[in-house]
Amino acid sequence: MSTPSSERPDGAPTSSSPDTGTPTDPDAIRADINATREQLGRTVDELSHRLDVPARAKEGAARAKDTAVETYRKNPSTVIGAAAGVTAFLGLLLWRRRGKKRRASLKGAAALQRRAALQRAAADKAARDTAKKARRRARRNMWSKR
Repeated sequence: MSTPSSERPDGAPTSSSPDTGTPTDPDAIRADINATREQLGRTVDELSHRLDVPARAKEGAARAKDTAVETYRKNPSTVIGAAAGVTAFLGLLLWRRRGKKRRASLKGAAALQRRAALQRAAADKAARDTAKKARRRARRNMWSKR
């Protein structure tokens, strides 16, 4: 609290400080404290409301539902058409995603088949090379024995 800048002749402080405008009267101070307390309470309530995300989401969903119901009551054919459009759009997205996954799996299967074919070809070549070397050795041995 601020100190009074002037005192009454009997030594008691004046009712407010002229330089800051802060009341020094006990009733005025209590009123100021109560006003500050109420303001802080409102601020805390506002902050807790902003931080309560699930409640805000429910409020938003309720508002959207109310808006949809009101729009349906005003013009049901528009709402039905919009719902059909959204359903068709979602169906198209799912269909494309499923096709993309299928193509990816087919590409993966084709890659596996190519890899297996390459491995078989490499194994066949290694077997042919081994057989060729064995035949050469056999011929060399045959000529060296003569």
